[in-house]
Amino acid sequence: MKKLFLSLAALALVASVYSCRDTKTEENAEETAETMMDNAEESIEEAGDAVEEAAEETGDAIENAAEETGDAIENAADETEEAVKDATDGQ
Repeated sequence: MKKLFLSLAALALVASVYSCRDTKTEENAEETAETMMDNAEESIEEAGDAVEEAAEETGDAIENAAEETGDAIENAADETEEAVKDATDGQ
């Protein structure tokens, strides 16, 4: 009888430990899934910010290039005009 009682107690202990492990495993899986979702959302936001910043920098670069090209054209026109005046004044 004593062996039967100890065997049932051991079986109950094993069953309770097993059920606790199942609960913790499910909780850990849920926490891991939530953490992964949070990390994914954060990564998406960071990627969006990086794209927006790159677009702004590209726009600034285009504006600067346009200004520099305009200045170069004006300088070339002025130099051409001066060269024509110098060439016609000499004759």
